[in-house]
This record gives sequence, structure tokens and C-alpha cells, in this order.
Amino acid sequence: MKTARPATGDENAAAIGAAALVAVAAILAVQAVTLKLYGQPLTCTCGHISLWYANPSGPETSQQISDWYTFSHVIHGIGFYALLWWFFPRMPLGWRLALAVGLEGGWELFENTPFIIDRYRQSALAQGYVGDSVLNSLCDTLAAIGGFFLARLLPVRGSVAFVVATELFCGYMIRDNLTLNIIQLLRPSAAISRWQTGK
Repeated sequence: MKTARPATGDENAAAIGAAALVAVAAILAVQAVTLKLYGQPLTCTCGHISLWYANPSGPETSQQISDWYTFSHVIHGIGFYALLWWFFPRMPLGWRLALAVGLEGGWELFENTPFIIDRYRQSALAQGYVGDSVLNSLCDTLAAIGGFFLARLLPVRGSVAFVVATELFCGYMIRDNLTLNIIQLLRPSAAISRWQTGK
């Protein structure tokens, strides 16, 4: 009579990793389907797909594969890695990744509700904002995944330096970044809006 061979640590890790990847894929699928049910377009209604769109207040922002706000989602991933490492240091990396994707996917869905869309429109740079295309939203989540793994590879100082440099770079280039985005979302400032439009 044969007895089952106990699973080794490597096999357990592989099983956890595979299950976490399935969870990540499921979250992305739910995100895409829900956004489509919201009425968001699959891709830009302009009729073409671009890898990069450079006008932060143009009609294809949040519609194409990437734009200036993609950097904010990379920072999301770095922040999620730090928070989950702090609160769940013994949790397998795969499940922390799945949690991070769940947090980012949840934000993407909330971001595309009428309430948040209307709040964004109060900002000078987002007056024509209509929400994300499904393509852009999924790519934003993939950017957050990239930030998650970037934080895993970099030392803490490196991650902090990357976030600060990215915020300063975006602030200089487009007069907007994640910090200003949060401020304008929570408590819109007329002074910031004037500065962003150069008035």
C-alpha cells in the first residue's frame, strides 16, 4: 500500500505561488468586467491604441496604455508593498501581491464611479475627465504590480528616492503628481488649480 509523500517546502511554496497568481488573474478579470458594466469603453474611443499619451489634460489621458499618471500607479505599488510588508511580514510574497492587486483593483473601480469622476473634474487638469478605458485601468494595475516588485528589489532608501524623484519630475513636467492629485481629490484648492493652468 502506497502512502502519500509529504509535501516539501518547495512544493508548498509553488502551490501558494500558483494559487496567488490565479487570484491575481481573477482580480484583473473582475476589474475588467466591472468597468465594462460601468459603461467604460474597452479602449480609447479615438479609434487607435497608443503605448504613451503625453498630454496630461488631453482627451486620451486615462484612455491609452500609459500616460503621465501611470507613474502614480507605480508609486501605489511601492506603497502597497511597504504597507503589506509592515503588517504581514510572514505572509508569502504571492499572497501579498494578490492583496496589493486587490487594493489597486478596488481603487480602480472606485475611481471610475460618478462620485470620483465628478471630484476629479473639479481639478483644473481634469475638467474633461470621463474615467478610464478598461485597457488603461488594467495597465494602471499592471504598473502597480511593477511598483510592487520594484520595491522588493530596491533597498528602502532606493524606493524612497524613486518616489520623491518621480513626484518632483512629474510636478515639474506637468504640474501634477500623486501628492497633488490626492490633495485636489480630498480638498480641491483654487490656488493649486491656478498654478497648474499657469494663471
